[in-house]
Amino acid sequence: MQRIVILGVSGSGKSTLAQNISAILGCSHIELDALHWEADWKEAEVSVMQSRANAAVQETCWVVDGNYRIVRNIIWPLADTFIWLDYPLYIILYRLTIRTFDRVWEWRRGRIK
Repeated sequence: MQRIVILGVSGSGKSTLAQNISAILGCSHIELDALHWEADWKEAEVSVMQSRANAAVQETCWVVDGNYRIVRNIIWPLADTFIWLDYPLYIILYRLTIRTFDRVWEWRRGRIK
């Protein structure tokens, strides 16, 4: 397990698991959302995101979280392990609710712009 892709719906815990696995393995954590979104929530051009993804997976050890169709052909052929997080809807909704309230709280305290 040197090149891992973690998949699942929003709120399933992809980023958290990817951070933990990458720390244990000493690998890079590649968050596809970070490659996809520009400032002010503008989407990166397809070619820009593909270039970013291609550069990110040139290392020998990485953990990618996310599932963007436009970079699957770059990432998936290089991966040696796939993890699909498939939790019941009530767990995902609970996690999304908690995350949303946490982010609102942080925003109100001025920690998130």
